Amino acid sequence: MGIRVAVAGASGYAGGELLRLLAGHPEFELIAATAHSQAGQPVAAVHPHLAGLDLVFAATEPATLADADLVFLALPHGQSAALAAALPGTVKVVDLGADHRLRDAAAWARYYGGEHAGAWTYGLPELPGRRAEIAAASRVASTGCYAVATTLALAPLIAAGAVRPDDVVVVAASGTSGAGRAAKAHLLGSEVMGDLSPYKVGAHQHVPEIRQATGATGLSFTPVLAPMPRGILATVTAAPTGDADPRAVLAAAYADAPFVHVLPEGAWPHTAATTGSNSCHLQATVDADSGRVIVVSAIDNLGKGAAGQAVQNANLMVGLPETTGLSVFGVAP
Repeated sequence: MGIRVAVAGASGYAGGELLRLLAGHPEFELIAATAHSQAGQPVAAVHPHLAGLDLVFAATEPATLADADLVFLALPHGQSAALAAALPGTVKVVDLGADHRLRDAAAWARYYGGEHAGAWTYGLPELPGRRAEIAAASRVASTGCYAVATTLALAPLIAAGAVRPDDVVVVAASGTSGAGRAAKAHLLGSEVMGDLSPYKVGAHQHVPEIRQATGATGLSFTPVLAPMPRGILATVTAAPTGDADPRAVLAAAYADAPFVHVLPEGAWPHTAATTGSNSCHLQATVDADSGRVIVVSAIDNLGKGAAGQAVQNANLMVGLPETTGLSVFGVAP
């Protein structure tokens, strides 16, 4: 018998990607998947790409999840805390939602509203010292998708003193799966195709998470909806403090990180290269005119930005190599 795992909120895009990864995981035994409106439906009826996965969605109730060794929560923001609190203390939990990411209750109230549920161990293994913290934790808050793409590009530069933390600008484009599976008019194919549109300009909920994870003190963040199903491309710029080579700083920081790849000189990240993987591709340069440091980051928002990151954290929590059941390589074409 393997390590028994369950997924709450498995009918959404991130939940479906979690099911795909867990079904092929050599050490995890998937014992339950829950949903709300889709409860009672076969998994393959909701996720046709998982044909052959003989599992039916159960209702999202603590009793359904309590027999697992580890539970993944892929629920809408604000719904994870109550369910996690109802689970036995012996059950390890990885939350893909935002409920437990922020340490600052005021920031939670400003960007999400409602009661702050408290912070868990933050689940980005590539941050200094974080692997050991995740391995020792029974509750881990996985990252937001924009947050991981930006943090991996920025955090080592701020930590090394190579850029100013008070002057960071990020423009990041995301595929439509980042908005979830619920039917929304602005996500219809006829609305999205052939169009790029900014949203939540000046007030995106991942801003406090990025500041917390990177040490940035001044951050302008503009998200853009792109006409593609999955992927994030983030362009991060910051004012330098000296003449440090930003690419060399990133390469040194991620020398032992299996999922973070600083590309060869002259090669620039693109989203398709990360599709289906848990990898982040980075490249850095200094703008010839302004002198600003530029880092471009690409991830699969459902991989390193959600389900893959959650499995990476779970691997560490149960004592497995963090790469177990995850692909470093993308799918092409």
